[in-house]
Amino acid sequence: MIKNVLYIFLLVCVFISCRHKKDIQKTKTDVATEDTTSVKCKLDFKSAKTLSRHVKENEFQFDWIMAKANVESLVDDKEESFDIRVRGRKDSALLVSIQYLLGVEVAKVLITRDSVKFVNYVNKTYFKGDFNYISELLNANVDFDLLQAVLFGNSAEFHDDETKLKPAADRQNCFYLLSTERKRRLKKIQSGTTDITNDLQTLTLNPDNYKILKNEFVEAGSPRKFIASYGKFMQKDSVYAPYHVNIDIVAQKNAHLKIEYVRIEKNTPQKLTLNIPSRYDTIQIQKK
Repeated sequence: MIKNVLYIFLLVCVFISCRHKKDIQKTKTDVATEDTTSVKCKLDFKSAKTLSRHVKENEFQFDWIMAKANVESLVDDKEESFDIRVRGRKDSALLVSIQYLLGVEVAKVLITRDSVKFVNYVNKTYFKGDFNYISELLNANVDFDLLQAVLFGNSAEFHDDETKLKPAADRQNCFYLLSTERKRRLKKIQSGTTDITNDLQTLTLNPDNYKILKNEFVEAGSPRKFIASYGKFMQKDSVYAPYHVNIDIVAQKNAHLKIEYVRIEKNTPQKLTLNIPSRYDTIQIQKK
């Protein structure tokens, strides 16, 4: 049970190629459910370069972070609820503490740019590995930047070369889109009338503040898929942060993760350490 938490945070919070997903395919956000059909949507054309710049300018920025959240997970048919506390230093390390009822800490995960450490205080076990091992284990491209971005609604793994991105305006729902496919082909893919020949990524953007409402990845030639949706944006130091994060992944195991932040604090230095007691046993994780 606790071991699944490691998979959830490396399979789900990172938008890895090994995408999981709950059987609720629709992932709606609080912002995305606004009724735009009664208002005529007017979106002027913006190039991929302009949209990418706006996304970067409006990202949730921090040097240090501390966040508390309630989490509900569904991996295949197994449901779990727990609380997490995330402490981190930007581009350096993230420490995730996992708690069950009454605030009892049951596990910790420390993720740095090149390593992952996991301690299960209930079973008195631990795991240590690097991202190369995790990537092989999960058959996925996993790294620190992906996890950091997905947790707080920032862009991740998008091409820096704007010539590889295609802009579009979804005037029916009043959103901007940034995709690796052009609008006409993207529509056919989304409607199921054509197949994906290359890995696809699509960002759905709020036209008012260019926050990411949905970040979707689909692997070509495979049913594997990742969708991260964001809602309930609240202002922190003039920049909006999403307090609701829904992550759906389709892979060998289907999974859904619902994160509801109850508190986010910026730029207070945090202690980012994980001590492994000498009497704990190593977890042997087999490839799936």
